[in-house]
Amino acid sequence: MTNPALHLSTPINVSPAEVAAFAGDPANLPAWAAGLSNGIREEAGRWITDSPMGEVEVRFGPHTDLGILGHDVIFPDGTVVLNPLRVLTNGTGAEVVFTLFRLPGVDLAEFDRDADMVRADLARLRAQLESAHGCGTVSDE
Repeated sequence: MTNPALHLSTPINVSPAEVAAFAGDPANLPAWAAGLSNGIREEAGRWITDSPMGEVEVRFGPHTDLGILGHDVIFPDGTVVLNPLRVLTNGTGAEVVFTLFRLPGVDLAEFDRDADMVRADLARLRAQLESAHGCGTVSDE
């Protein structure tokens, strides 16, 4: 069985390699991912953040250097949520694409709120990187 999916993206005027290096480093997540704004810490090789539900682990796959930034979020009850995230070449810059799945039990209003949160996270990522590199932002038009 599959779930409905929404692909959300933003262009970033920074090389794909630089975007992947920054966004694929769990230590940088609090700078752009609102759900981790309280911080993240490395403990025994695991990246942990505190949530209202307890400690949550964030686990990236092995290919962040290739722009494959998909990561699992593991909740205290053992639930694992996959967050597909890719950095693609877009001209001389990058396109960051996040796939949001509408999981069973998530109503449309909650899914729309999640999508808005992802859009805001991607905008923060873009602003963070372009500001650090002295770039102007790309128009959303």
